[in-house]
Amino acid sequence: QVQLVESGGGLVQAGGSLRLSCAASERSANTHTMGWFRQFPGKEREFVARTRWSGDDIHYADSVKGRFTISRDNAKNMVYLQMNSLTPEDTAIYYCASRLLGRSEYTYWGQGTQVTVSA
Repeated sequence: QVQLVESGGGLVQAGGSLRLSCAASERSANTHTMGWFRQFPGKEREFVARTRWSGDDIHYADSVKGRFTISRDNAKNMVYLQMNSLTPEDTAIYYCASRLLGRSEYTYWGQGTQVTVSA
């Protein structure tokens, strides 16, 4: 069982920045892809960004390209999401997730962290 704990959410003004952190209880070749997702009120969870622990296979949703950056620190089992040029439309609960090798779906999820962007 992989434990994921997000932090770094909060309230920020439009145009501002936040960095979300995700602490993973383990990192292995088996838990090889880490992703960030977000969920708007009343909507389905949507993909934001992903990376492998190896640092490759980085992908972003079109809505965040050029503004968000996913990174990881393997020594600390940490994954980050740097969010710049935030808009009120980025207001959501942000989740960290882990996908196992060979699986298409994400198996482990954090509890989420609220990001609120004021106009």
